[in-house]
Amino acid sequence: MTMNNDFTFTIKSIGLDENYHPSDNTRLTTNFANLARGESRQQNLRNALNMIDNRFNALAHWDNPKGDRYSVELEIVSVHMDINGGGQTFPSIEVLKTNIIDHKTNERIEGIVGNNFSSYVRDYDFSVLLLEHNKEQASFSIPDNFGELHGKLFKCFINSGAYRQNFKKSPVICLSVSDNKTYHRTENQHPVLGFEYQPNESSLTEQYFKKMGLQVRYFMPPNSVAPLAFYFFGDLLNDYSNLELISTISTMETFQKIYRPEIYNANAVAGKCYQPNLKNSDHSITQIVYDREERSKLAIKQGKFTEEYFIKPYKTILEQWSANYAL
Repeated sequence: MTMNNDFTFTIKSIGLDENYHPSDNTRLTTNFANLARGESRQQNLRNALNMIDNRFNALAHWDNPKGDRYSVELEIVSVHMDINGGGQTFPSIEVLKTNIIDHKTNERIEGIVGNNFSSYVRDYDFSVLLLEHNKEQASFSIPDNFGELHGKLFKCFINSGAYRQNFKKSPVICLSVSDNKTYHRTENQHPVLGFEYQPNESSLTEQYFKKMGLQVRYFMPPNSVAPLAFYFFGDLLNDYSNLELISTISTMETFQKIYRPEIYNANAVAGKCYQPNLKNSDHSITQIVYDREERSKLAIKQGKFTEEYFIKPYKTILEQWSANYAL
């Protein structure tokens, strides 16, 4: 537990395995929480974890003749924030941490923290603030200072003692590509991340994550069918080992195949010029049950929860803190 600029961050983690049950304060829009509910919950989790391990071994193929040398263990990392030191905390951020088990050497290798990214304040920004702002507008626009508070809260956490005590490296967050942009393949090729793609323009998500201090690069790993967006601090290609990068690719590509099969489980591979299409019917469905409609409804519900229990009651404190916050 560490104090940073008047905010105290507490980090809790729980294993994500086939016996995982979402806790009461987990954001239910989170990918893995959605999988872990309903009649098929255990089979869903088992299938997803098998997909992750198989993809990891396919990418880490050296000294791995049977394709079974490694398995990935996942931890759900929840970050709680105490604003005024009174002991009442707000569940601010949830990410995934990967750990790699090398069955040949019996070694447990630390992976990457980040991967999936969930945030109550982001739900508020996109599902409440942005929608309200555009209700009366003739054309779509962005509110002033959109994402400023969220970006500063995130940077405050990353620079906190709580983060440094728990994690050795900066986070990498891996998201799907945007279906309203076009991506062009470059000649730059990484042995694990694959071919790099460049977008034709910046997206709102890119701008939002930039306020969190994160850069983005797009890569399509070997035998993938579409590029992934990698958000990071520093140098993505040199700050992380191949195994660390593979842990993120195998985890997040698996989730995207489940949630965005039209893009990541498409039967055609992205070409030199690629525009993702969420209406693409030429794709395969995984044997994993997922309720996409429920997820979008929950984002609004959780955004309103954030407004009621975080944004409104702490408005003055948050505005003063944000105005004075500097790294």
